[in-house]
Amino acid sequence: MQKNPPAPAGRLAADADQPAGDVGRIVSSQHLVSEKSPDLSEFEFGLIIGSHAFGRWMIRCMAAAGVKDMTETEVLVVHHVNHRAREKKLADICFVLNIEDTHVVSYALKKLARLGLVSGARRGKEVFWSTTDAGRALCERYREVREACLMPGFSGDADENAHIGELARLLRTLSGRYDQAARAASSI
Repeated sequence: MQKNPPAPAGRLAADADQPAGDVGRIVSSQHLVSEKSPDLSEFEFGLIIGSHAFGRWMIRCMAAAGVKDMTETEVLVVHHVNHRAREKKLADICFVLNIEDTHVVSYALKKLARLGLVSGARRGKEVFWSTTDAGRALCERYREVREACLMPGFSGDADENAHIGELARLLRTLSGRYDQAARAASSI
């Protein structure tokens, strides 16, 4: 009996019960593919590589905007603090960005404050964070780099934007399922 040759990296090896010509799904962990939702493993692989690509993009876009050596979290935090020009509390920043560890965001805020990009104003026990003039200018330069480097790849037509909107809603829905599953796994 002849064995199938190994599948290329990232590919599910063709099983005997797969239809002829089916090269399989692009997944990172074939052993996790579930019969209940085989497409979920392919989606997860896309999420993994998309997440890393987005992280690299944010860091390099920020460097092109003028500040090198920022982490993904720091880029996310400065943009969120700048969002709608409203002051934000640490807990609210963590909640919106879905970051469980407040120390990670607290560290990012302290670094951004040392860089002169955000400032905190204490009111009672809470600190309210806002961007400085330098922080707002940096966010605007980031937007300019984003427009110049990323946006030319998009057509801007209504169908494309509607599809991206559907994907955004799906990602938010799935993040809720993963959060619920994480809570369930914590109780095992």
